[in-house]
Amino acid sequence: MTLYDQIDINKRRSVLLLTFFLVIVIALGWVISRAYNSPVILYLAVIISVVQALISYYSGDKVALAVSGAVEIQKKDNPMLWNLVENLCITAGLPMPKVYIINDPAPNAFATGRDPEHSSVAVTTGLLDVLDKQELEGVVAHELSHVGNYDIRLMMIVVVLVGVIALISDLFIRVRFWFGGSRDDNNSGSNTIWLVIAIVAAILAPIIATLVQLAISRKREFLADSTGALLTRYPEGLASALEKISQYKRPMQKVSSSTSHLFISDPFGKTGSYFSKIFSTHPPIEERVKILRQMEK
Repeated sequence: MTLYDQIDINKRRSVLLLTFFLVIVIALGWVISRAYNSPVILYLAVIISVVQALISYYSGDKVALAVSGAVEIQKKDNPMLWNLVENLCITAGLPMPKVYIINDPAPNAFATGRDPEHSSVAVTTGLLDVLDKQELEGVVAHELSHVGNYDIRLMMIVVVLVGVIALISDLFIRVRFWFGGSRDDNNSGSNTIWLVIAIVAAILAPIIATLVQLAISRKREFLADSTGALLTRYPEGLASALEKISQYKRPMQKVSSSTSHLFISDPFGKTGSYFSKIFSTHPPIEERVKILRQMEK
């Protein structure tokens, strides 16, 4: 399988998962609207979610950088890292992002920003310590691929959809709990059936939505691996870097669950159980390394 084949497969899978996501949102809203014969809950949830999305869209990158303790650098602070990022940007045809370093022994990195013109790349001191130049180039290429593929924007859309689903479900359940059913509910067997369906959907939809969100996040990691390897023309560099990163078992010093999906490797440390893998934002490193080494240069 070539690099281009892997990229096409990952793109198709991401589109399918996002489509499924939209179906969940529409189906949940429709069921609850039928149960109440009113779309008010759906409208209210969408309005609140859009406001939250706009705030996150324009300031989410600043929050992610601040939470992880990232410090912006200039070329004089670390010429090797700066030149490496700059050269890869020239190769990829991307504008130069802001460059940050996180003082943390855990080897990790992430990219953020709503588009290539407003992007940032951050690496930890631990990453700079343990990787050689080709491995570091593989990691930076992976992060720049997230920028070039607009992964941050895609994940923002997904987060908004998760928020819409959670908010619709929460509002529906709270309204049922505090205000109970209407006279129409008690007199209409059809309404009762729809209410039962809506309650079940309100409980299951957020769980399903979260699983789809995590699946999309994992697919975007595979896509960034493939695109990054295509950029450097050296898949082994990233494969070797991921192996070294996986050997560090302790979590990062400053990490939040809201930003964990941004990192190249799970910042909370390696987990090996099947259940934890289902609810992980990252695919297993062993699988990523295997795919990278199967790619033709």
